[in-house]
Amino acid sequence: MAALSTKTLLRAVRSSFGLSKLSAAQGFLGPRRWRSQHPELFTPKDGYYDDECYSALYKTHIPTNPLQKGLLAVGAGVMALWDPYRHDMVAVLGETTGHLALQRIREKMRNDPEGNQILQERPRIRLSTLDLTRLDALPDGTFGKEYLQFLNVNKVTPDSRADVKFVDDEELAYVIQRYREVHDFVHTLLGMPTNMLGEVAVKCFEAVQTRLPMCILGAALGPLRLSARRLQILTTTLVPWALTNGRNATFMMNVYYERYWEMDVESLREQLGLTPPPTF
Repeated sequence: MAALSTKTLLRAVRSSFGLSKLSAAQGFLGPRRWRSQHPELFTPKDGYYDDECYSALYKTHIPTNPLQKGLLAVGAGVMALWDPYRHDMVAVLGETTGHLALQRIREKMRNDPEGNQILQERPRIRLSTLDLTRLDALPDGTFGKEYLQFLNVNKVTPDSRADVKFVDDEELAYVIQRYREVHDFVHTLLGMPTNMLGEVAVKCFEAVQTRLPMCILGAALGPLRLSARRLQILTTTLVPWALTNGRNATFMMNVYYERYWEMDVESLREQLGLTPPPTF
């Protein structure tokens, strides 16, 4: 299957409704100015072209109506199933299907002191906000040092997390951005690698905790790509462990991870109610 970018997918969806030229022009003129210059394009039957829908809620916001979101979800889902490492497609799928789950996550964060502080302060996990030199100087076994080693061993960077585009609520957009940016912290604390086996285990844990459809689909469909031996490891060892931890552990979106760099990782796991990762 040919490579498909988020922009290409969005262009295909919008062109299905004659929106390609409209969207391009709005990018230059802005939605309100475009509408004032071309009132003939905004008839009563086109109610989803109103100012509220096409006003950007945050810097990277791309407004879409429910039908467009549905088509984006289908297209992104197909591509993510074809290639689970297409993180851009996984991101689109999460944004276009996760509204109810994101509302639930936000509510749980608002009702927790640490989670609510995260919503108020909105920390970001980027190379520009991390002091990697400080993390490297921490003793072995600390959470900060373990996280840095995870990045180095798996050759990943926090800057690889895509910006949110299709969530039509500014605070919920931050919630899903935070979810993406703490994903590697969860990997570190669960002791899971970034291969397919480790990713499915983490998705099982996240599915229980967040109830995001993207996580549930990843946990359900990811095993289809595993060999028989790895599938046995997953079903007999990792899935039961991940599901139990997901149910019993602290809600991971309520953890202000940046405050625990110097804490022993085993002590942090115990504090959060996480049992040690199984050997396999």
